[in-house]
Amino acid sequence: MSRKDLTINARIVCALLASLVSIGATAAQSGAKAPGPRPTLVVGIFVEGLTAEYVDLLRTNLTDSGFNRLINEGITIRNVDYGPGIDATAASAILVSGASPSVNGIPAAKAWDSTTRREYPVLLDASLAGNYTEQQLTPAPLLVSTLSDEIRISDGGIGQVHSVALDPQQAILLAGHAGNSSFWISDINGKWTSSTHYRETPTPISRRNVGLTLASRLDTMSWEPAMALDRYPDLPEYKKLYPFRHTFPSRNVDRFTIFKSSPMANREVAATAAEYISTLSLGKRGVTDMLSIGLDVSPYLYGREADNRIETMDAIIRLDRDIASIVRAVENGPGMANTLLFVAGTPAPSGGKRDEERWNIPSGQFSPRKAVSLLNMYLMALHGNGEWVSGYHNGFFFLNNALIKERGMNDSDLRREGAEFLSRMSGVSDVYTIDDILARRAGDDPNALHRNISPRHAGDLLVMVNPGWEISDGDDSDASAVSETQLPVVRWQATTSPVYILAPTVESSEIVERVDARAIAPTLARILRIRSPNAASQPNINY
Repeated sequence: MSRKDLTINARIVCALLASLVSIGATAAQSGAKAPGPRPTLVVGIFVEGLTAEYVDLLRTNLTDSGFNRLINEGITIRNVDYGPGIDATAASAILVSGASPSVNGIPAAKAWDSTTRREYPVLLDASLAGNYTEQQLTPAPLLVSTLSDEIRISDGGIGQVHSVALDPQQAILLAGHAGNSSFWISDINGKWTSSTHYRETPTPISRRNVGLTLASRLDTMSWEPAMALDRYPDLPEYKKLYPFRHTFPSRNVDRFTIFKSSPMANREVAATAAEYISTLSLGKRGVTDMLSIGLDVSPYLYGREADNRIETMDAIIRLDRDIASIVRAVENGPGMANTLLFVAGTPAPSGGKRDEERWNIPSGQFSPRKAVSLLNMYLMALHGNGEWVSGYHNGFFFLNNALIKERGMNDSDLRREGAEFLSRMSGVSDVYTIDDILARRAGDDPNALHRNISPRHAGDLLVMVNPGWEISDGDDSDASAVSETQLPVVRWQATTSPVYILAPTVESSEIVERVDARAIAPTLARILRIRSPNAASQPNINY
C-alpha cells in the first residue's frame, strides 16, 4: 500500500472518530440516554381480589422484597378500571390482550348454551381432551393476541412462555395461543392439569404429579394466622381472642376446591413458579421468556363467620412472602436487572355471605328460576302458548329466538315487553335490553357497559338486582337444596384493582387517577420494546 493510501485511510478514520465524538457530545448536551438492555425475563403475577387499600394497611408487616420493593422502586397504579360486571376471568383477558370483552370475546368465566340450556366454561372446546382432567379447554375463544403471544413472536418462537395458576381458564389466558405450557391445580384430584393445546410438561410439574402430589400432603396442612393476632390492624378486640384454623381433611370431598381458596394454595403455585425459573433457566438464554402466575386473595367463604377480615389480611401477608420468594428465584437466575416483574389485581367475586339478621340490613332473595317462569307466563298471555324464555345466566334472561322467528314476531318488541314486566318484580332495580346496551343507551356509563358485553354471549335482557339481595341459582337448579349461607349476595362495587410494575428502565412513581385496564398491555409492551397485542387500542401509560 502506498504512502498516499495510508494518508487517505488515516484521514477517514480521523473523520469517523470526530463524528462519533460530535454525536456523543450532542447526546450528552441534550440529556439523551441510550436505552438499557431489553428484559430477558417477564414475570407476571395476577392476583384475584387484590386491593391497594389492604396492601397500604399492612405495609409495616410486609417484607422488603415483596410489595414494599414494588412500591419503593417501581410504578404503582392504584386504580386500574375494568368497567362494570367484570369477573377475574374477564379481567385477566383484558390485561393480557389490551382489549375489552366486546372485542376479545371473554365476558365472564361461564357462558350460556341456549341449545342445551346449560352454562359452560367460556374457554370450552369439546373437541379437545384434557390432560389429567375432563375439562376440555382451549385459548381459541380468546379472539385476539396476547402479550405472551407477542413475546413468543418477537423472538421467532425461541423464547419460552409458561403459566401456572389456581384457575384453569386464567392459566390458559395467561399462556395465550402460543404458549409452551399452561398448568393449574385440579379441583378433582389436586394434580397439576393442562390442556392438550399445550405440548410441554416442564420438570417441576412432572415431579409434583408423581412424587410430590398434593393429595399426599394435604392432610398435614392447615391455615393459621401468620403472626400474633394483635399485629393485625383495624381488628375489633373480639377478633383478637380466638385465632382461626382451617384444615383440608380427606373426608371432605371438596377439599381441593376449599384448599384453592386459601393462601396455602398460593404458596404451592409460587413454589412451583420459582422452580420453573431455576430448572428451565428462564431469562438466561439470550431471548425474552415469560412466566405468568395466577393467585387468589379473595375473601375466604368457607369459615364460620361472614366477617373474614383477618383471613383476608393474612392472605395478603402470605402473598407478600410468596412474591418475595419469586423475587429470590429471579435474583438467583437472570437477576432483577434483566427482569420485568408486575403484579396485577383482578376483581374479587362480587358475592359474599349475607350479614346476620340482627343487623337489620334490608335484604331479600331473587330467584331467576321463578322469574323465568313468571316472565314466560306473561309472554304466553300476550302472544299465546309456547316456551318464550330459554333461561337465565349471569344476569341475562335469554328469549327463545327460534319460537320468535317461527311466529314471525319482532324480537325487539318482545324484549321491550319483557323488560317492562321484569322491572316491576321485587328486588329488581333496573332492566336493560340488549338493544339499548349495544346502542349505548343503558346504565350510568353506557360506553363502559357496551365494552364489557360480548354480543355472541349476551342474552336479551340484563337484570340489575338490588344490593343486599341474594340470588339463587338459575332455572335448572333446586333453590331449596342450597344453603342460605351459600347464596351469593349482590354488592355494587367499583371494579378497580392495583397494578405494580418493576423494571430496570422505570423509576418509582405513583398514579392515583383511574387508568383504563386496556392500557396495561401496551405499557408492558413498550417496556419490552415489542409490538402491542393486535387489539390493544389504548395508548400506553405515561409514567
